[in-house]
Amino acid sequence: MAEMTVDLVSVERRLWSGEATFVVARTTVGDVGILPGHQPMLAQLEEAGVVRIDGTDGSKRTIAVHGGFLSVSAERVSILAEFAEQADEIDVARAQRARDAADDSPEGHAARARAEARLRAAEAA
Repeated sequence: MAEMTVDLVSVERRLWSGEATFVVARTTVGDVGILPGHQPMLAQLEEAGVVRIDGTDGSKRTIAVHGGFLSVSAERVSILAEFAEQADEIDVARAQRARDAADDSPEGHAARARAEARLRAAEAA
């Protein structure tokens, strides 16, 4: 089975590091699926998106990611996020309250997008 090394880190901590068979991430130009041997690329992550990592052990990690970059080489994927939360760490009730409390200001739109990304990650777990 083909595999690649994946590292997902935020400003605060390393969230995941290991061998994977597939990664899906949302960039500013759309979703990208990455398999081992992918063409090298550098992309900006969407301000509020979800990353899924399929480990070689059959596990699937879903992580809410807020901003950052994705770097891909033939054998490695590095995801450098401004902020990230693993799905099992997300307080769903808090994310729902944040989504519902967001107003129509630019800051409110950003808060709503972050809350919705958290909720999508929690649902996928």
